[in-house]
Amino acid sequence: MKKTRDTKSILLRVLLYLFVILVVLVTLYPYFVMFTTAAKSRAEIYSTDGTLLPIHWLWQNFKDIWTLAPLSRYFINSLIVAGGSTLIAIVCGIPAAYALARMKFKGKKIFLGIVIISQMFAPVVLLVGIYKIMSTFGMTDSLVGLVFINAAFNQAFAIWLLRGTFISISPEMEQAATVDGCGKVSALIRILLPVAAPGIVTALIFVFINAWNEYTVALTLISTDTFKPLTVGINIFNGYNMIEWQYLFAASLYAIVPVVILFVGIEKNLVGGITYGGVKGRFLFFSKYNRGRCGREKGLPKAALCSCPITIQKAVFRQVFL
Repeated sequence: MKKTRDTKSILLRVLLYLFVILVVLVTLYPYFVMFTTAAKSRAEIYSTDGTLLPIHWLWQNFKDIWTLAPLSRYFINSLIVAGGSTLIAIVCGIPAAYALARMKFKGKKIFLGIVIISQMFAPVVLLVGIYKIMSTFGMTDSLVGLVFINAAFNQAFAIWLLRGTFISISPEMEQAATVDGCGKVSALIRILLPVAAPGIVTALIFVFINAWNEYTVALTLISTDTFKPLTVGINIFNGYNMIEWQYLFAASLYAIVPVVILFVGIEKNLVGGITYGGVKGRFLFFSKYNRGRCGREKGLPKAALCSCPITIQKAVFRQVFL
């Protein structure tokens, strides 16, 4: 009986590995085709008896695109748009999400409904209105206009995601911080934000990738070549009579690099256990009130023993209070 179970377990594991390998191959195959095509010559690409792998690897294509098009300018423009819109969306999204998660006020459900409904509208549906508004403010051919548009279209998701993150964090952690002398803003900065870091990073990555990959609005609003982001600028290789696939794919591969670096870099710095060992019940901790760690001095003893009915993470509490 035990042997039969072991055999089934091994078989299921093998099938799982095969499925994962299949998914990885299907996912990576388009990038492999892009890479091999970028290393081909124009004649080989348009040849009727072409092969998947290049006959002659032309690594020069990856260098030539930097001289054939102002690719560095396009990269800088995309970084400005993606970085600026991400900063605005996160900075505005955190207080809005906190208010929806912690505070009670009239119209809260209506506001939340508007946030959710606004995610259903794609930018392409609102292009005429967007162009009219940007034209009124004189921002039709401006990177600032793209920053605000991308921030606005990603704001709803950032608020929705961060609200869910804040709700999942026990409010008793903030209550304990208040007992220790923290105000609401100080508790938000010192307690809530460190614990909510994974959710904030997720929202950051999502907004950045969306803004980096945005194409339709940028194509509509930007006409000056020096203001074009990378997604629009690489269309220079999309000619009227012939598409330079080798250069178009080479530039597209370069466009993937910043997103991958961002994801890997931030993911590496995410501490999976920012907090660990949650303890329910009454948690005893020592706090140093008169050292100004939480921004206010209450005139309480330097070392007070508090007993709070909280579910709290020891690591966060030690880092913030002790």
